[in-house]
Amino acid sequence: MFSNIGWSEMVILLVAALVILGPERLPGAVRWTTRSLRQVRDYASGATSQLRQELGPEFDDLRKPLADLNELRGMTPRAMVTKHLLNGDDSLFKDFNSALPDPKDLYSTNSGMPDYPMPKLDKPLERNERPPIDSDAT
Repeated sequence: MFSNIGWSEMVILLVAALVILGPERLPGAVRWTTRSLRQVRDYASGATSQLRQELGPEFDDLRKPLADLNELRGMTPRAMVTKHLLNGDDSLFKDFNSALPDPKDLYSTNSGMPDYPMPKLDKPLERNERPPIDSDAT
């Protein structure tokens, strides 16, 4: 529920509550808030279980398209190939990644291609930075 709130925001909220409510009313406010959140959570879980009991097997029919949609959200090209073509075995990708050169080496050497010289880059290009122009390639 509070997955988007970090520790710094929690400290700010606590200090603001301490200033607004004062030290004597803060413990009662915290108890009331936790009791209310627990009650809302119990209502939500009770409503879900009641809906599941009343709908029976139709409830699973409603949940299946949502589960399929969530599965598609996490589907990347690599995950799709691994799941459907390789039956979940991703050792091919691990072997392929170990055979590739380190990307850091691509900026400091010509990667063993002596036929046409590539411009030697000391660092990756920054955002919106224009690449160097190779007059032989244009």
